[in-house]
Amino acid sequence: MNVLLDTHLLLWWLANSPSLSKIARELISDPGNTVFVSAASLWEIWLKESLGKLRIPTDFEEKLEAEAFENLPLTAAQARQVGLLPWHHRDPFDRMLIAQAKMEQLTLLTADEAVAAYGNFVNFVG
Repeated sequence: MNVLLDTHLLLWWLANSPSLSKIARELISDPGNTVFVSAASLWEIWLKESLGKLRIPTDFEEKLEAEAFENLPLTAAQARQVGLLPWHHRDPFDRMLIAQAKMEQLTLLTADEAVAAYGNFVNFVG
């Protein structure tokens, strides 16, 4: 399965947080799955850190690089898809992840019930 991590799942994974559900942990660690991290998630993380809304460890980038995650860049077509999505959710970063998952035929893993409303390509692992 090709999966895209919602930002909070990425942070919980890297921090080995107990907030990460057992099913999410299993899906991320399954060697049969290809796990993608979007540039939108990294944008969100560093933006929130710069605003003082999020604290990330000093070794965040090293931990991220140590994982076998695939990078998912942003494209103009994906950005256009954001505006075509129904308004189940208003967070622009989540909407970008939803658009990317839909367009790239990835399963979006999330613990956010509002994101789960977008359809069967979203896997609620809360």
